[in-house]
Amino acid sequence: MPRVTFLPTETETEAEEGASILDAALDADVDIDHNCGGNCACSTCHVIIEEGYDTLNPVTEDEQDMLDEAVGLTEKSRLACQCLLTKNVVVRIPDTASQFADFDDFD
Repeated sequence: MPRVTFLPTETETEAEEGASILDAALDADVDIDHNCGGNCACSTCHVIIEEGYDTLNPVTEDEQDMLDEAVGLTEKSRLACQCLLTKNVVVRIPDTASQFADFDDFD
């Protein structure tokens, strides 16, 4: 079974081969946004693959379109709902909370 390590919490979990990173995160109670429910219709489950990027399924055109909307995009960015696990990976969940911190000023 593939092992997934989530950073920055360093939470480790095992997942069935072929499961998505999002499913592995939710099963392990890792806090990760997923506003569209894992349907590749938003970019809230954006993650950065620190190790094991090449073991994941290729990025689809739909995923790339959604990634273009992600904050803090890198060359190893993926949507957790679209990454299917076959081997061990290390995944960083970007801190996006700070980008919304000033919204309280609009009350």
